[in-house]
Amino acid sequence: MDNSYLLTYLDKRGIPLITQRQHTYLEYFGYEQQYTYVLRDGVVKTSVIMKDGREFNIAYLKGPDIISLLRDEVSSYTSAPFNVRIESPEASFYRIPRVQFWDYVNSDARLQAYVKDYYRANLVEAIHRQQMMIMNGKTGAVCALLYMLMSQFGRPDGDGVLIDFPVSNEDIAGFCGISTRNSVNRILHRLIDDGVIELSARRIRVLDSQYLRRYALD
Repeated sequence: MDNSYLLTYLDKRGIPLITQRQHTYLEYFGYEQQYTYVLRDGVVKTSVIMKDGREFNIAYLKGPDIISLLRDEVSSYTSAPFNVRIESPEASFYRIPRVQFWDYVNSDARLQAYVKDYYRANLVEAIHRQQMMIMNGKTGAVCALLYMLMSQFGRPDGDGVLIDFPVSNEDIAGFCGISTRNSVNRILHRLIDDGVIELSARRIRVLDSQYLRRYALD
């Protein structure tokens, strides 16, 4: 999706940019929320808390992107569908009252097309993530996640690809439905022993992307 039109549209209407620091929460799952957030720069993580108290991670979102357009279009308040936490050192975003945002969308054909693309793309991504988690075992789920992170944060680095974003074992566990970060640690070290990845300074460097790709269900 081309986010430039949305950002230009909001700038022209004087919607102010707000900046928040790392580990600040923008939304809490189930709490009433009256805003739509549009992430301009930075990275946020969406997640939900399961009944046993563990956090299940849904996705990293990298700006520019809309954080959430779920629920109806007419209510001033609605319950947040997930937690949203800033993961980069800081992030900047537009905060727009929900009803005002939908007024913008309903009065502009290009924004309507953008929102349709947004829903379509997010549905496809959600189905793809679910398939990867269900059809792979623990090791396969971790490999599939690393392959996805390459597409979001990867950059060429020598004879490999550096995932240039710090991802903790705890977060990997939360994305893959693994109960402990120690299990993730064992999986990562097996991948290191097999020459698939390297670990350095809280970064993962992928040496064999084809090994990971076979778990990604492309």
